[in-house]
Amino acid sequence: MIRLLRALLLLNLGIATVAHSHQEHEETVPEDKRQELLAKWEQEWSFSGISTFAHMRSVKCLIEPEERYDIAVVGAPFDTAVTYRPGARFGPRAIRAASARQLPGSSYNARAAINPYLSWAKLVDCGDIPITPFDNALAERQMYDAFLELLSRPAATDPEKLGNKNSIGAGKPKLVTLGGDHSIALPALRALYKIYGKPITVLHFDAHLDTWNPVRYTSYWLSEQSKFNHGSFFHLASTEGLISNTTSAHAGLRTRLTGATDSDYTNPGPEQGFIRIHADDIDDLGPQGIVDVLLNRIGLDPEQPVYLSVDIDVIDPGLAPGTGTPEPGGWTTREMIRILRGLEKLNLVGADIVEVSPSYDNTGETTALAAAQVAFEIITSMVKAGVKEDLGGWYGRKDGSAEKIKDEL
Repeated sequence: MIRLLRALLLLNLGIATVAHSHQEHEETVPEDKRQELLAKWEQEWSFSGISTFAHMRSVKCLIEPEERYDIAVVGAPFDTAVTYRPGARFGPRAIRAASARQLPGSSYNARAAINPYLSWAKLVDCGDIPITPFDNALAERQMYDAFLELLSRPAATDPEKLGNKNSIGAGKPKLVTLGGDHSIALPALRALYKIYGKPITVLHFDAHLDTWNPVRYTSYWLSEQSKFNHGSFFHLASTEGLISNTTSAHAGLRTRLTGATDSDYTNPGPEQGFIRIHADDIDDLGPQGIVDVLLNRIGLDPEQPVYLSVDIDVIDPGLAPGTGTPEPGGWTTREMIRILRGLEKLNLVGADIVEVSPSYDNTGETTALAAAQVAFEIITSMVKAGVKEDLGGWYGRKDGSAEKIKDEL
């Protein structure tokens, strides 16, 4: 016993000595030397460094409860609720790799007149939620608990310093989730409902409705767990009262329906609280027309939280083939980016980019690149919303009207 106590005492003394030595080392580094080291070695090339989103600082936020942020990127590598091609569990890794050219020092967004990485917001990459691939009910609970934990912390920036300080999301952090299949939106909406205490407006970009009643797939082999899938999560969210039935919207639709009629559109139910914009509508309305319809539907109410959910299959598979349920006839990447930029004033409280399955992508990784750009545009809008001064609209124009743009051109 005496020997054990002596060993423990020596071990504690050793730890204290190392800690003290480390502290002394930190204190003896002159400030000018520290600045010199930063000047020499802090810079990264786009192809170097550990793969985080846009070279953000990596923090395992779920085990660092004191970590504060204004916007966090988090991965949800889950794909065992798909109905066609699996593989989206590797989506977060692929999107992060595709974001490598988004270096903070060279990411000024000319369309928005701001560099989101060098503005007021503290941004971090919180890593991935460790989600089980063996039990979907447990996976859903893990995601809900993780989202609730990450969203419940105070934001890093005092809301009084922000231009949108009077919005319902002021002082609360925002998550941009990299999927994963689309079912991850259900635990995210459950967490947001818990945080904000009211139904969430959902802006849903997708080729598919994702409001299918679970019996659409099979009415005989049905269980509580089988209802949780990437085609029925909005049905579940709607029946739980998580989604606003007066302000939500689908956009980019081109899905086939069930049976011999349009009953998927006309059957009564809470999941029908979305307006529907089809992919073909862009031929008649143009991108700005799509933006106008969405803004008219959703509104800019600072008291109404908006969740933006982007399934990468909203983009045509000729441009974004790496996805689980591809549907020909989608929008181009350019059209999608243009629409997102037109929606920058929405009161976003969270977002996801889902269904990137890199095993089906091409050698140019165009699907992952599109997803990384979508994330960049969403983060840009979240940051721009907090800026006090008027940065202008499309390409920084103070007067962003179509007539003014035509005159300038």
